[in-house]
Amino acid sequence: MEKDHTYRKLLVWQKSMSLVTEIYKEVQVFPKDELYALTSQIKRSATSIPSNIAEGYGRDGKKDYLRFLNIALSSLFELQTQLEISYNLEFLNALSFNKLYKDTREIERMLTSFIRKIKG
Repeated sequence: MEKDHTYRKLLVWQKSMSLVTEIYKEVQVFPKDELYALTSQIKRSATSIPSNIAEGYGRDGKKDYLRFLNIALSSLFELQTQLEISYNLEFLNALSFNKLYKDTREIERMLTSFIRKIKG
């Protein structure tokens, strides 16, 4: 990889960082009794996506990088599931759910494509 290239320049990392910000804003209105349950789990899953992209970038070798990208993808799938649970429980309205889900699907496509590219 280029010397001046960092994970911060990766569009998938940038978009997942934006998603984390949106997630934190949305869960502020979740019921207080969900603070240490679903709310916490959603934040953790969302935060894990850009964190694993960044951590994998700093690892030595393609195999290790791919492992972290796959963890990021798994966290994204976990987040999608938690968002759907939140919608079903009416913690998220349809507009918020659809926007967040659309954003996660875009990141999913980007991550999947990036993983394929790294695999060569």
